[in-house]
Amino acid sequence: MTKKKVCVVGIGVMGNGLAQVCAQAGYDTSVVSRSEESLERGIGKIKRNLSGLVKKGRMQQEEADSILDALRAQATTSLEDGAKGADFVIEAVYEDLELKKGIFRELDRICPEHTILASNTSTFPIISLATVTKRPDKVIGTHFMNPPPLILGVEIIKSLLTSEDTVQRTDEFVKSLGKDPIMVKDSPGFVVSRMICLVMNEAVRMHEEGVASVEDIDKIARLCFNWPIGPFQLLDLIGIDIVAAVLNTMYNETGGYRFKPALLMVQMVRAGRTGRKAGRGFYEYA
Repeated sequence: MTKKKVCVVGIGVMGNGLAQVCAQAGYDTSVVSRSEESLERGIGKIKRNLSGLVKKGRMQQEEADSILDALRAQATTSLEDGAKGADFVIEAVYEDLELKKGIFRELDRICPEHTILASNTSTFPIISLATVTKRPDKVIGTHFMNPPPLILGVEIIKSLLTSEDTVQRTDEFVKSLGKDPIMVKDSPGFVVSRMICLVMNEAVRMHEEGVASVEDIDKIARLCFNWPIGPFQLLDLIGIDIVAAVLNTMYNETGGYRFKPALLMVQMVRAGRTGRKAGRGFYEYA
């Protein structure tokens, strides 16, 4: 891909990893967030990730410092400043459809005509975001996995209005990041969220029914399926509130009862036990 400037909107759970991956791949990367505090937290996370690579001998300290300095220099709370002149934008804010629509309207106004507008949404139909812009042919889904620096697979979601040129350019861009793109149709939850959220939801329901403890269900997943972590550990990593929101979206879109969030999951969100980011979820964290 010949494009050089990438803008990542959001620097939370996914955004910081996406900014790191793009910067490491040599792109001129800007990152936008709602506040200076969230920018500092996100940059701090990237610094820790890069330090880990240095300690493992996978990166020189000079390279890590250069990447971090470049990201700091283009970290901003202004969408106008961050997205202006970008060739490729990846939106990675919280799973709120109206919030995302508002961002896409602004990106459509700010960005050059050739800019591809991508969403990292794990749930919402890409067509819903495409139709609020004047460039629906250049709107596409790029669903990276958590954490982006480690997971190779990326779902590429083409809406009914996405052009083949946009698909091709996005495919090239994702490959240039060292990732492996997988094409899927625009549907609620796509493939990854539709599958894994059902597993996590069923795990919570089995625990509710007293079939097995949280720890034992996770142990079964690790020892019998050879998964690196169990469904409850994954829930805590992703964020229980995010998984519940994804399930709700798929439930509302399809009407399928299997997507209705388990009651315990809903109660955990109401109690503020949303996982690692809150210091407590199905497990406790320091």
